[in-house]
Amino acid sequence: MQKASAPIAKGRKPSKFSIAEALNKKEEAEETVSAETKEEDLPTNHFTETDLRNEWALFLEEIRKNDILVYSAINGFRMSKIDEDTIRVNYPSDTAKAEFDKVQADFFNHFKRKANHHRIKVEYKMDTALKVEIITKRGLFEKMAEKNPVLRDLDDLFKFDFS
Repeated sequence: MQKASAPIAKGRKPSKFSIAEALNKKEEAEETVSAETKEEDLPTNHFTETDLRNEWALFLEEIRKNDILVYSAINGFRMSKIDEDTIRVNYPSDTAKAEFDKVQADFFNHFKRKANHHRIKVEYKMDTALKVEIITKRGLFEKMAEKNPVLRDLDDLFKFDFS
């Protein structure tokens, strides 16, 4: 039996997509992301609590025009400046905070650019005093009936309609 002096099959052509090359490119991209600006290099200009509240009011007006449901949820929030780098957000309930989480990046990114202060930290505090309770006519009657039980007798007698 004779052996071939050269391979019978044609040489392999490299494919257009190489897994090794794709992995190398991905590693290079990760290295460039880590080379972002350091926190010490960012500007930290002074801002006042009035600046914060004015920007919050403007943001609420814009949200009211675009998304009334989110506006209704976050309207009761109170912003306050704790120190030069910290803002406290007082919120009435966890569900309202969940709605705020959807738009918080928009507000704080805008405020950081506007105030030219990029080291702002945010802390959250639940404040149930901010909760707005909607009182119905029936709820108002029940509250008054607790103080004056004769009202319940009148309700039984006259069958008041509090709907």
